[in-house]
Amino acid sequence: MRNSRRGGARVAERYGEGPSIAPVLEMNLIVVVAASLTLVAVAVAVSVYLRLGIEKSIIWASFRAAVQLTAVGLLLTLVLGSRWERLLAPIWILAMIAIAGYVVAKRSGSMDIVPAAVLAIGGTTAISLLVVFGFGVLPVEPIQLIVIAGITIGNTMPATIVAADLVSTQMSKERVQVEGLLALGFTSQQAAKYVVREAARVSLLPQIERTKVVGLVALPGAMTGLLLAGVDPIDAVVLQLIVMYLVLGSVAVSTTVVAVVTASKSFTPDQRLKAMA
Repeated sequence: MRNSRRGGARVAERYGEGPSIAPVLEMNLIVVVAASLTLVAVAVAVSVYLRLGIEKSIIWASFRAAVQLTAVGLLLTLVLGSRWERLLAPIWILAMIAIAGYVVAKRSGSMDIVPAAVLAIGGTTAISLLVVFGFGVLPVEPIQLIVIAGITIGNTMPATIVAADLVSTQMSKERVQVEGLLALGFTSQQAAKYVVREAARVSLLPQIERTKVVGLVALPGAMTGLLLAGVDPIDAVVLQLIVMYLVLGSVAVSTTVVAVVTASKSFTPDQRLKAMA
């Protein structure tokens, strides 16, 4: 991928040349899935023994992941096997953006931020797709579009949820301080500035730290997949760098936008702090 267009073509051409995971899939699926759940079972046992109270959440998350991934696999099979795949792929991406925006708003406790969350996540996803496919890094194929969009949205949504939740929580906890600043003549934007700054900083920390240690502690997902597919390591590294930078930027922009909007929604038009639930 020394040249982005030729590199993108080489990545596409070399998919499938490497070692296959088919033998694993041909094994007894029940045995394989049971083995993969070993550490989950240990975590549940530890939770029960120490009375942490998270065993139900672990079990539910594991079950839900299995159902959702199975459903996604079946839907992808239908979409990619249809002659309408080039139309269905963008619809799929729009649905992911809409769901992500809704989840962010719901977890933050304020449905008023749905438009901002959708625009922030959707806008950064669109830019990521334009960079990857506009410069010919990857061929414009339905599965490629869905995967890159999924990586961007999947990394952006959790951080955005944290930012929105932190702003809502801190506006409630620091109500006296915020109202004191308003009483001193500060605008709502100025009074909420420190809350927004801290929320953005905390929500961005995991992504920033992940970027700092990439390749040292663990190989990132996109690069691992490419290497398993037999892609040249340098090509895989370059593609991973592109995706990683786009993800970092998407997370930073989305969390900041949502934090600012969440804070602004905490005030009335006449610059008073709303009653928090």
